[in-house]
Amino acid sequence: MSMLVAKTKEQIKSAILSAVQKAQNSGALPEAELTDFNIETPANRDHGDFAVNAAMVWARALKCAPRKIAEAITENIDYKDTYIKSAEIAGPGFINIRLNDNYYGDVVNDVLTKGADYGKSDFGGGKRVLVEFVSANPTGPMHIGNARGGALGDCLAAVLSAAGYYTEREFYINDAGNQINKFALSLDLRYRQLFEDGIEMPEDSYHGDDIIEHAKNFAEINGDKYMNVSEEERRAALVEFALPKNIQGLHDDLLKYRIEYNTWFKESTLHKSGEAARVIELLKQSGNTYEKEGALWFNAEKFGCEKDFVLIRANGVPTYIVPDIAYHYNKLEVRKFDKAIDILGADHHGYVPRLKAALTALGVDADRLDAVLMQMVRLVRNGEVIKASKRSGKAITLVTLLEEVPIDAARFFFNLREPNSHFDFDLDLAVSESNTNPVYYVQYAHARICSIIRNLKEEGIAADCGKTEDLLLLTAPEERELINHIAALTDEIILSAKTYDPARITHYLVDLATDFHKFYAACRVKGEDKNLVNARLCLCEATRTVIKNLLEMLKISAPEKM
Repeated sequence: MSMLVAKTKEQIKSAILSAVQKAQNSGALPEAELTDFNIETPANRDHGDFAVNAAMVWARALKCAPRKIAEAITENIDYKDTYIKSAEIAGPGFINIRLNDNYYGDVVNDVLTKGADYGKSDFGGGKRVLVEFVSANPTGPMHIGNARGGALGDCLAAVLSAAGYYTEREFYINDAGNQINKFALSLDLRYRQLFEDGIEMPEDSYHGDDIIEHAKNFAEINGDKYMNVSEEERRAALVEFALPKNIQGLHDDLLKYRIEYNTWFKESTLHKSGEAARVIELLKQSGNTYEKEGALWFNAEKFGCEKDFVLIRANGVPTYIVPDIAYHYNKLEVRKFDKAIDILGADHHGYVPRLKAALTALGVDADRLDAVLMQMVRLVRNGEVIKASKRSGKAITLVTLLEEVPIDAARFFFNLREPNSHFDFDLDLAVSESNTNPVYYVQYAHARICSIIRNLKEEGIAADCGKTEDLLLLTAPEERELINHIAALTDEIILSAKTYDPARITHYLVDLATDFHKFYAACRVKGEDKNLVNARLCLCEATRTVIKNLLEMLKISAPEKM
């Protein structure tokens, strides 16, 4: 939580404990050992700024009715040198705390003092976190699921960083194994089709235009030279030609989407370095493998999995999970990240326990690996689900989506729902310039504030936020509601980091924009009282700072004019 909110809660706690001590000393309450209690923000602010359940919690220990305890506490509270204005009893014994004008003024001043750092905290203590996301196979274009995973992973990394974690982003390139073998086969057949008749593509090969394009480009450079070499050499040459282009394409497309990675980690390096083979040896040494029908199995049931799984097939070829185990061992034990977070499709729910089981067998604390499972996205236009692009007649990819929808909208929309919820992406709404479009609504609030400040400046009226005494004039309900929302930001970022849910930030932004629009409708910024005008201008500045901070954190533009 923000330092100010934390300080206020500490003041309330201390005041409650001092009050009950006074009541015990006077004999109004009996002596007893008291446990901790909660100080929470009530859902309805009409009930106060904070609600305290101390009287309810202590009823058994003090052998008194909660309301009697609450009465004794409120009669003995000392408000001196605190932000507490009043304490009222509600219901069976809750104590509702209201804060004084200084608190609200100090929240606004806190934002203006910290500026771009407002909302950040050291909650994570600098722990090293690696967020791996997208990691699409480099054998073709990225699909809509990758678009959601990209926005989710990138924004989650930003949230973790704001919450005080040292955060890195990583893309895992599957440049080995079955997918690459199939890629090589598909390229080979398309290349041979240029020089031979009767070459057909198997159903399970890649049929995309990109494969045809790669084969043609390869042939333009090399002609039929590779028709006269071994299949193995030809396929190796084709992959060596096409794969880097695909990887560069992924890099370029993600950069357009405003995603930059610290590391592009190749699966092939795990084989070349011997790390994949080493993991097999370590698993054998752990005593958790066995041979059956010529294959090497991992005893996964011992670690709570539904069934054991194969590590090395009878033909000596490792299964796909071996490099994955080696990769995560590399993240946690070789590179020493405190936490590895994978953004995965929901269809990977059975894969994660197997990975954790293997890590446990290797002596790694499996709780250091967390997986965020992401549900499917459906594209909707005119209220109907669409499965293909009208323009090309093919499935909509990340690139074709960004041709239809602004990047700001894509990044915001994909973080409107928690990751594990299904999401209908409304293409019409994403491009609409109306308050029903949540990203437009938030950006418009920012632009409106910029316009207010700009227009008043042209009239010679500029905020003097050094006059903190003016901030005590912010007493209207709409002003207080807006300030309370601003005060909650640090907590919201921390909760978003703890739950791996950047949707909390987009929801916070929409609610903040709503609170600002309510304030603007109810409270004239330009008026006769110069001090009040100044206070409201400072509140506008604070609100603009918070909106801009969060939009920039999500890599979404904060326009000054719309």
